Amino acid sequence: MTARIPSWPPSAQALRASFTEVSPYTVGLEDEVMLMGPEDFELVARATEVLALLDGDPRFKLEMPASQIEIVTPATPSVNHAVTSLRDGRQTLAERTSGLVRLAAAGVHPFSSGVGELNRLERYERTIREYGVRAQRQLVCALQVHVTVGDADAALSVYNAARSFLPLLAALAANAPFYEGHDTGLASVRPKLAELLPRQGVPPRIESWEAYAEAFRWGASSGTFTDPRRWWWELRPHPGFGTLEFRVPDAQSTIDDAAAVAAVVQALVVWLAERHHGGEGLSVAPTWKIEENRWLACRDGVNGHMADLQTGTLTPTSVLLGDLLATLRPVAARLGSERALERASQMLDGGGALAQRRAAEQAGVGAVAHWLSERFLQ
Repeated sequence: MTARIPSWPPSAQALRASFTEVSPYTVGLEDEVMLMGPEDFELVARATEVLALLDGDPRFKLEMPASQIEIVTPATPSVNHAVTSLRDGRQTLAERTSGLVRLAAAGVHPFSSGVGELNRLERYERTIREYGVRAQRQLVCALQVHVTVGDADAALSVYNAARSFLPLLAALAANAPFYEGHDTGLASVRPKLAELLPRQGVPPRIESWEAYAEAFRWGASSGTFTDPRRWWWELRPHPGFGTLEFRVPDAQSTIDDAAAVAAVVQALVVWLAERHHGGEGLSVAPTWKIEENRWLACRDGVNGHMADLQTGTLTPTSVLLGDLLATLRPVAARLGSERALERASQMLDGGGALAQRRAAEQAGVGAVAHWLSERFLQ
């Protein structure tokens, strides 16, 4: 994916164009990968060395942590195409870096120090300067899923409605129970670390493209955020790609799990967009209610409960996710991603957080990083 970021701050007209002048329902992935020492499996600040071994391959890029590399897939018409690109990227990365680093994907490293070295790239300098040690604690890894809608009004309607589903996606993808060698008691500690920076969590409702443009104008005038990439919420309309960017999933330890999460996200977007095009008014929940479920997802993952956003009735999260997957199954069949959606159903038995805890029960937290590295190409 190549960003076409409009002039800053963008006008409402420019934003509309960005979200209209794209093919509908394409998928692109950004996979944030941990770099670990080949012997001790501690995080190592070798991202620039790794990038140098990749000969300018545009699929790979630096992120703010110096112990992380990102794999970027192109916009493709299906999850299957995107996952093929992801698999090729992970395989290339493993081959080129053999002997220098070990690779793994999870929301956070299970036992390394939570404070680490950062890449001093121009785009990160302000964040590093402004947030100091809080920026150094952003050693977190996500699987970011981009989906186009191809119609600006529909994209905004889907964005506002999809906010309600972010806790379910977070629960499905929760994959970070350990931090600095300790069990946090959470299914994913990554959201709590992200909250050390502003503009995190459930994003605000956006009433119109004019309102979105005004938010960027305000950010530019105040100096609070002078780049659309600093609009860090767990879901955002990305002006540069014309996509809805779902930032809520933790990085997934296996390619199959990444495919499952991507399939759910794409099918969800298509399902909501088709309802919008059919004239249905999509429900938009208050942010504070969604945030209550966000906390439950963070704490319990698929093993907890969530509240109905209308009544407050608690229902097992696995049941809610199962119902959602059943609703999305016909959409996934049309998109050719029914196999990946079936993997998502299997993840309802506990997901990444439970799998990491089981690995730790067998050999201790110190063995979890090795266990993760063994699954990187699966």
